[in-house]
Amino acid sequence: MKAFEFKPKLLSTMKNYSKENFMADLMAGIIVGIVALPLAIAFGIASGVSPEKGIITAIVAGFIISFMGGSKVQIGGPTGAFIVIIYGIIQEYGISGLTVATLMAGVLLILLGVFKLGAVIKFIPYPIIVGFTSGIALTIFTTQIADIFGLQFGDEKVPGDFIGKWLLYFKHFDTVNWWNAIVSFASVFIIAITPKFSKKIPGSLVAIVLVTLVVYLMKMYGGITCIDTIGDRFTIQSQLPDAVVPELNWEAIKNLFPVAITIAVLGAIESLLSAAVADGVIGDRHDSNTELIAQGVANVVTPIFGGIPATGAIARTMTNINNGGKTPIAGIIHAVVLLLILLLLMPLAQYIPMACLAGVLVIVSYNMSGWRTFKGLLKNPKSDVSVLLITFFLTVIFDLTVAIEWGLVIACVLFMRRVMETTEISVIKDEIDPNKESDLEVHEEHLIVPEGVEVYEINGPYFFGIATKFEEMMANMGDRPKVRIIRMRKVPFIDSTGVHNLSNLCDMCKKDNIQVVLSGVNEKVHQVLEKTGFLYTLVGKDNICPNINVALERAKEIVEK
Repeated sequence: MKAFEFKPKLLSTMKNYSKENFMADLMAGIIVGIVALPLAIAFGIASGVSPEKGIITAIVAGFIISFMGGSKVQIGGPTGAFIVIIYGIIQEYGISGLTVATLMAGVLLILLGVFKLGAVIKFIPYPIIVGFTSGIALTIFTTQIADIFGLQFGDEKVPGDFIGKWLLYFKHFDTVNWWNAIVSFASVFIIAITPKFSKKIPGSLVAIVLVTLVVYLMKMYGGITCIDTIGDRFTIQSQLPDAVVPELNWEAIKNLFPVAITIAVLGAIESLLSAAVADGVIGDRHDSNTELIAQGVANVVTPIFGGIPATGAIARTMTNINNGGKTPIAGIIHAVVLLLILLLLMPLAQYIPMACLAGVLVIVSYNMSGWRTFKGLLKNPKSDVSVLLITFFLTVIFDLTVAIEWGLVIACVLFMRRVMETTEISVIKDEIDPNKESDLEVHEEHLIVPEGVEVYEINGPYFFGIATKFEEMMANMGDRPKVRIIRMRKVPFIDSTGVHNLSNLCDMCKKDNIQVVLSGVNEKVHQVLEKTGFLYTLVGKDNICPNINVALERAKEIVEK
């Protein structure tokens, strides 16, 4: 088995590439590029950077992810999920801090792919994913309230936290600019109804073109100048910036490492989730480790050109598929289209109203929220609901880093609890019914447990979560038999705590002149016990029996001595 394999889908798809495939990829790439334009601008501004940085991210990251990725149709770029994280990093550490954090996240993603941990990411509990995705959606919506209503805060700085933002909004709600509100509501309405007329043309693009044109005419001929545009807040540069490698120092790396982990985990989850959804539609299988490496390289290179974190984008990937994209060439064409727009048409972006972009992000947050899924999960077991709600509220009230950390901790604890609940320990004092030993009727005589012998059966893993349960049960029994048979045929594994607990148990029995006999120890558990020196020093070779019949015979011999 090879330690490391890197197989970009581009290489395998080019072997049988045809003119028909190219024409399909060309059309899909152009459409996806147009779809990506308003989203890239909106994500850039909402993240706290200039609009062209969103487009640069879509160009550089989109190209690398398609060129090196493990999916045929994955489209990479900036996504709504990162908005909250990026904004928080910029507020605290500035643009340079964001660059360092993104670089580190890229390195972490590459390492995840190199060490073949792509499959591990898929084991993150679904309630956690839904919880923080819904939390991000609500947070994105919250950040857009000021632009939707055109609120003025004077010299007051907008707080970073959720509750602080809403308190500030209510305080200054008397400054509402209703023209802004009309523009936002009109944008949301246009985006919502566009699919009813055309599924090919993105609603966000239609809204931006129509609303921008109307607002421009209102400013020029109607004298309405109170609607802020991108040009009123940003100076747009229609060129790719020079590559700049940031200065790295240990203090910055140490401070930003937790944030980098959050970016990497979120990027890995979203990209692999997007690739998995795409697989289901096109009937293909992506290479998760290759995809992670591509995502990592994209996040290492993109910040050098002034970009922000990127990942696989589900909406754009589905747009690619629905418009006929066959191979990674479509993703490369989408990046080229965006590059041409940046170089040739970017000055026109200054006329786009901020309220219109806010409307675009309201739709993005609504689609991201997955409220129907959220509502459905509330009917699940209480443990899943608690993980969902805790992750959701931590994401909203604190931040995503805290939410992921605590969500994973809680999920692990609840998982261990479930395993503990499934592990059963029973005691038999009189006879064993062979018909209860399996799902087949064996018509054998009952096995009689000799007087002075107790049979304990452990059904499930013997790990640190269950180790004390056995001790407590025997303490509650309160009797002193001559022999204790421990049936371990249904113990799939044992950890160091389990071994330690079993050793203490044998020591206690030895002090009370009780002999322990093990029955049906499987090979894996046997090897663990043998390595620790437990088997022969504490139990003795003769007291390790292959099955219950032999164990009962051995117990009888001990009792009769």
